[in-house]
Amino acid sequence: MATRDSTRTKLLDAADELCFTGGVVNTPVDTILQRAGVSPATLYRAYGSKEDLIAAALDRRHCEWLEVWDEAVAHGTDDRARLLAVFDALEQFRARPAGARWCAFLGTAAEYAEPPAVLAAAIERETRSLLRRLEGLAEPAVGARAPALARALALIVSGQLAMRLRNAGPGDVDLARAVAETLIDHPEHVR
Repeated sequence: MATRDSTRTKLLDAADELCFTGGVVNTPVDTILQRAGVSPATLYRAYGSKEDLIAAALDRRHCEWLEVWDEAVAHGTDDRARLLAVFDALEQFRARPAGARWCAFLGTAAEYAEPPAVLAAAIERETRSLLRRLEGLAEPAVGARAPALARALALIVSGQLAMRLRNAGPGDVDLARAVAETLIDHPEHVR
C-alpha cells in the first residue's frame, strides 16, 4: 500500500523540525512518530528507516535552499552580484520559519564519525551542488579561475554557517561577503 503524500510530508516536517534542531542521533524515532502522528509501520512503509527519512528531509531542505538561492541570483544585476547572491540567500533562508540555527547538512555530518551511507550520499549531493553552482556563477566573473574560487567560496559559506553555532553577530554575513568580494576581485590569490 502506498503512503499518502500528506503522511510523507508530516514525517518530513517532524524530522526536519526535530532532527535539524536537536540532532539526528539525539532524536529518537518514537519522538518523530509522535510529532508526525503516525505509526512505526507507516514510517517504515514510507521511508524504510530513520536514516532514509532523514536523507529525504535533507534532500527536501536542499531543494528549498536552491529555490531561495535561485531567487537571490535572479535579483543580481551583474555577474559579481549573482555570485555574491549566495550570502543574500543564506540570510533569507535563515529568516524562514523552517530556518535553522545552522546548516542541517553540516550538523548531520558532524554527528557521525562515518555517516550511514544514505546520509553520506545526501550530504555529498548537497556538497557537489554547492560547488557546481558556485563554479557556474564564478565562471563569467573570473573565467578559468572559477573552480578554485568556487572551492574558496564554499569554505567561506560553510565557515559562516558554522559561526552561527558560536552565536556570531549579525555582521558576520557581511564579513563573509567582504572576504568573498576580496577573493572575487583578486582571484589570483586563490589556488
